[in-house]
Amino acid sequence: MNIGEAAKRSGVAAKTIRYYESVGLIPSAGRTAAGYRVYDRRDVETLRFVHRARSLGFPVKDVASLLALWNDRHRASADVRALAEGHIHAIDAKVAELQSIRRTLATLVERCHGDDRPDCPILEGLADPSTGGDCCGGGTA
Repeated sequence: MNIGEAAKRSGVAAKTIRYYESVGLIPSAGRTAAGYRVYDRRDVETLRFVHRARSLGFPVKDVASLLALWNDRHRASADVRALAEGHIHAIDAKVAELQSIRRTLATLVERCHGDDRPDCPILEGLADPSTGGDCCGGGTA
């Protein structure tokens, strides 16, 4: 099948498929005599796997590791688990960072009168992080 059909069947855009090939995440597709990419059922399965892993937030580097483990029928499940646990830790760190950002923004909004006055604690907090709460190296609320 051509790249359009592989994209349709896998749920991965043709442009993304070409990107995955360019970074070596998936092997380069075979080519017809006219130079068109050709994909088979296994390629579509691989693209679906990559798509699902990416939708769970795995970085491309980790997706490559997951693909290698998926293709290795003698792998230890502990290796797969360790990779997934590492990703959970990264997600937890990102959630904590987002919660900190939210607290800071909520503090700035609480300080804002939201009226016709020109003074604005939100803009002041963005200009001077030491006045804006606990996020991103700023001061405390």
